[in-house]
Amino acid sequence: MAKPVAFGRNARGVHALFAGPAVLTLVPAITLAAWWLGGETALVAVALGLPLAYSVTGLFSIRGAANVPRDPLTGLMQRPEFEQHLASTFAATGLSGDRTACFLVDLCDLPGLADRTGQAAADAVVVQTAERLTGALAKGGTLARIADGRFGICLPPDTTLDLETAIQWAGLLHGAVETPVAVNGSTIFPACNIGFCLRAQISGTQPDAWMSATRDALNEARRTGPSTIRTYSSDLKKRAQVRSELRAEAASALENGQIRPWFQPQISTDTGKVTGFEALARWAHPLHGMIPPTTFLPVIEEAGLLERLGEVILRQSLEAVQTWDATGVAVPRIGVNFASGELNNPLLVHKIQWELDRLDLSPDRLSVEILETVVSDVPGDRVVRNIAGLAAMGCRIDLDDFGTGHASLASVKRFSVSRLKIDRGFVAKADRDQQQQRLIGAILTMAGQLGLETLAEGVETPGEHALLAQLGCDHVQGFGIGRPMPFEATVDWIHTHEIGLQVPPAFGPAATPHKRNGTGQG
Repeated sequence: MAKPVAFGRNARGVHALFAGPAVLTLVPAITLAAWWLGGETALVAVALGLPLAYSVTGLFSIRGAANVPRDPLTGLMQRPEFEQHLASTFAATGLSGDRTACFLVDLCDLPGLADRTGQAAADAVVVQTAERLTGALAKGGTLARIADGRFGICLPPDTTLDLETAIQWAGLLHGAVETPVAVNGSTIFPACNIGFCLRAQISGTQPDAWMSATRDALNEARRTGPSTIRTYSSDLKKRAQVRSELRAEAASALENGQIRPWFQPQISTDTGKVTGFEALARWAHPLHGMIPPTTFLPVIEEAGLLERLGEVILRQSLEAVQTWDATGVAVPRIGVNFASGELNNPLLVHKIQWELDRLDLSPDRLSVEILETVVSDVPGDRVVRNIAGLAAMGCRIDLDDFGTGHASLASVKRFSVSRLKIDRGFVAKADRDQQQQRLIGAILTMAGQLGLETLAEGVETPGEHALLAQLGCDHVQGFGIGRPMPFEATVDWIHTHEIGLQVPPAFGPAATPHKRNGTGQG
């Protein structure tokens, strides 16, 4: 069964060669051979007969204006014609040695945009994107709409294109697409992912491999997150294979304890005492070692196991609180992150109440950590009811990554938020940046007026810790306090930290608030 497929691909490649611009490279050789073998008569016959033959057979029709079916919304070339063009370019550059590149530009969450703003607005963004990409390719290149929010681009062959130039092209395309779009009096901020592959990175004679490699690069960009650019590399397929293996192992890893919470301490800036821990999912793989969350969380999501992950982390985190209590260690509460999908579960409040009752823990021992984007993205009624139900039960509500979204004061009040977790982006090097100090000060002032506690994430240096304490931030968390650790290490860390708090404060140039609060013990 493989032979007809291979034959078909070879036939398409031959057709692409003789039906596209590549044939022009053969015309001088054909005419010279005709004159050499048959003299002037043969030369005239070839000169007149070759164009006539192509005209009659239609092989060398310019696939352009009238002959190419066009996308009804944007007027661009569509996927079948774009793939034919890629095949032709692949064959031509294989003969000439010229360089080119294929790009895929993918609008992020176009269905979600249609849901939020209406299909007409989403269509307007697609049309604007097509026009902007056309403008970016004013000096040459082929542009097609190959899916709802996806565009294909093939750069014109030349002799100078290299990886650095292709990256510059990607940046140009990225900037063109992500310019705000005005639609019906409102402003939409489109985001896109871009994957690209140089023709020189593809060996062999199969043009399909070029498109496949570009698609691999785009998929890698999409896995990384919105507004990402990725180029094809030879290890992409290896990484994709590892992800596939992890996806197949994810369910068993959740059940056999490979995936479990690690705990990062939070301390008071006033007393230095531990005020809680945040539970962070970690995967200790028997072959691959510690797999970072940026790698395994997308795998868990692809496997449809995010809710199961949440259940595992919640149960083990609450069991950790129970064990701390039994050991005589004072840990007031545990913070657990809840994704938007979990918050949409109609049974969420009952499940958490059952877990707390099972372990005889009061609800205020649990801090429900919710991303600010969940609050600012107009959540559904079920999410609102669940958060309100958890707050009414007595759980604390922490607004995570505060400052990165657009949560209003009304939404902070609506969701009964107990504490704002200031994003690490505001904290980094804040002791040396007055602008960041003013921003943190504004957040702390607002929180104080609303009666909310505050916690700063990502604290890494004594200077940052001292500044936050001086500005009035209630709690701090970060590598400068203590790194995430398995449960088995937490009790020793707490004891060491408490011993550090009993050391008399040092005086003189060597003294720092970090040492006086005993946080250096982490």
